[in-house]
Amino acid sequence: MLNETIRNLLEERYRIPVERLGLLSGFARCIAERSNADQPTALLFLCTHNSRRSHMAQLWTRAAVDHFGLKGITAYSGGTEATSFHPSAVRALTEQGFRITKLEDSANSVHGVAVSEGGAVERSFSKIHDHPVNPTHDFIAVMTCSSADQACPVVAGSAARFALLYDDPKVFDGTAAEAAAYQERSRQIGREMLSVFQDVAEATS
Repeated sequence: MLNETIRNLLEERYRIPVERLGLLSGFARCIAERSNADQPTALLFLCTHNSRRSHMAQLWTRAAVDHFGLKGITAYSGGTEATSFHPSAVRALTEQGFRITKLEDSANSVHGVAVSEGGAVERSFSKIHDHPVNPTHDFIAVMTCSSADQACPVVAGSAARFALLYDDPKVFDGTAAEAAAYQERSRQIGREMLSVFQDVAEATS
């Protein structure tokens, strides 16, 4: 299922606006330059609550890195505060092919996520950006929401910072459009991360 979604999203690269492609190209170039210099790359995706967009970006990055067989690139996520990995985000990602299971049920539930068949299961939960599981230096900070972008003009320890901002599907919570909004936001993020790492793969081959 996930491989089919990836194929479809790669075919939809034409849907990414030209100005957005320029921003994504700069992000890809930064990663490729590190890879070509044999430098490992840790990407830390940030939003306010580490609940929706930052998780989507982290998991789609892991899937894209795996799909293109790239090495030395890892992805993490965090927020300016911790809440929970939102159930609608989990549902959208699962329906698109990610294997997600709940490992611990609580207000901030822990989920096990695998982005490929036979791949390692990693623990996903909401956390602040400087949580011990996240990198503390020489990482690339990627802002996924405008409020986190404004709250963190400088991310301590980061080697570079990019603002790839996405509209929050939260505004549709509790409406008839909720499921579709989360599906579309996840697909948008997946489309863009696959575009980025396709460029990285071509630049490092």
